[in-house]
Amino acid sequence: MPNTQQLEDLTTQVRRDIIRMVHKVNSGHPGGSLGCTEFLVALYNEIMDRKEGFDMDGIGEDLFFLSNGHISPVFYSVLARAGYFPVEELSTFRLIDSRLQGHPTTHEGLPGVRVASGSLGQGMSVALGAAEVKKMNGDKSIVYSLHGDGELQEGQNWEAIMYAAAKKVDNIIAAVDLNGQQIDGSTDDVLPMGSIKGKFEAFGWTVVEIEEGNNIDAILKGMANAKSKTGQGKPVCVLLKTVMGNGIDFMMHTHEWHGKAPNDDQLAIGLAQNPETLGDY
Repeated sequence: MPNTQQLEDLTTQVRRDIIRMVHKVNSGHPGGSLGCTEFLVALYNEIMDRKEGFDMDGIGEDLFFLSNGHISPVFYSVLARAGYFPVEELSTFRLIDSRLQGHPTTHEGLPGVRVASGSLGQGMSVALGAAEVKKMNGDKSIVYSLHGDGELQEGQNWEAIMYAAAKKVDNIIAAVDLNGQQIDGSTDDVLPMGSIKGKFEAFGWTVVEIEEGNNIDAILKGMANAKSKTGQGKPVCVLLKTVMGNGIDFMMHTHEWHGKAPNDDQLAIGLAQNPETLGDY
């Protein structure tokens, strides 16, 4: 079982992977990827109950669905370093004929990817479908999902959120990355959503808040709390308060790095701020 230091070392290495991948092809989304690094590292290496190997059925194990598919760099890095496919394959990110496309897809057969994502607003519906199948099959495993806060401006989310509570889908934990940023600016400037916590609660969900969404210990504690609230007749939402671009000082707290690649000098600065821990690909 990984300890906190091991998870933090892995987080540092994943940050290196993210900026190297995006820099190489001068394309991709580093900001949200960096903001969710601690969460996905903790999820795959400590929180989820995973089987050896990979199959699309996912019977008898926890499942994860990435709804905000543009943060594929962190998803790919975490999957590779969790053993789903060779770490060296990260060097093919966004290249023609690569299995690591800009948004995750399924037709390339990349282990760990269960649904094509990137069309925002759809991941909640997919995750709920998987959760209902598990309940019908008597499978006690949990379905996890991750969504952007700007993504919640998409209406399909709220249809699914309403459905989940009405049908008592209580084996799902849907995390929302609350970084307050989206491609065109802050979420409050683009389309204010008021209290996301209040909205989920009004729709009949149990809400758990993780105030330090870039702190491994806080994530582990908060997610354990969320897991303890499953199976009680209500779906569970985790509000994960993160910093976009976390871990690289010039990328933090701004939407400008939502979908922009670092140049050579910026890459060097970012790597210097995150010394190699487990070996680059």
